[in-house]
Formats: sequence, structure tokens, C-alpha cells
Amino acid sequence: MPSNLPQFTLRISLILLKKLRYIAEYNARSANREVELLIQKHVRSFEKEHGEIHLKD
Repeated sequence: MPSNLPQFTLRISLILLKKLRYIAEYNARSANREVELLIQKHVRSFEKEHGEIHLKD
């Protein structure tokens, strides 16, 4: 089933990608889900320090 979520291309070194996939597999996640959770954690940390980010449509 195709997703309606936006796609984002990320360029990283092959070594870093392999390490990310290793960590994702260790956590029983896809690499995509692992990256998504890391981004969510970073956004929460940023908002905790700087306040909630309010977006316009």
C-alpha cells in the first residue's frame, strides 16, 4: 500500500548507512523508522530548549 507521506532524500556515507541499518535491525526497526525516531527525538529536544515550533499551513 503506497504511503501519502512526503519523501525526503538523504545523502550519507555508506559506512554511516550500514551502521544505521545495524542499529535499526538491533532495535527491530526499519532504517526509515530509526531515522524518523531520531528526528522526533531531536525536534523534542530543540522544542524543550527553545519552545514549541509553530508552523503555518
